[in-house]
Amino acid sequence: MYHVIYDGNCNLCVNLVKTLEQLDRGKQFQYAPMQDQSVLDQHGITPQDCEMGMLLIHREHPTQRWQGSEAAEEIGRLLPGAEGLVAAYRAIPGAKWMGDRLYEQIRDHRYTLFGKRDRLYQSTYPTCNAGTCS
Repeated sequence: MYHVIYDGNCNLCVNLVKTLEQLDRGKQFQYAPMQDQSVLDQHGITPQDCEMGMLLIHREHPTQRWQGSEAAEEIGRLLPGAEGLVAAYRAIPGAKWMGDRLYEQIRDHRYTLFGKRDRLYQSTYPTCNAGTCS
């Protein structure tokens, strides 16, 4: 099981989470917006960390974490049938570098490019901590 920490105000981020919810149905991924301070505190995530993009954290091994484009790639690798696509992407010379730069540009301009939500999105499959869900 993995925790996906996403920007709950970002239209692009929320649409990604909604797509993952439909594909995964809570089997591998649980979600928390990076605006949920209690989840950030539990994982030792700072506001500066959040500026670097979404995070993927392994639930049983929380020191295993990916951020930004690495998180997006790892999520893709974990989805059934998508591992080959991620491997092919990583094998193309220069694709990883370009993908990382593209992620940074989208991350830094996401509200301008895709808009900002009026309300924080709370996932159908929230991150649960000690029996309580955020």
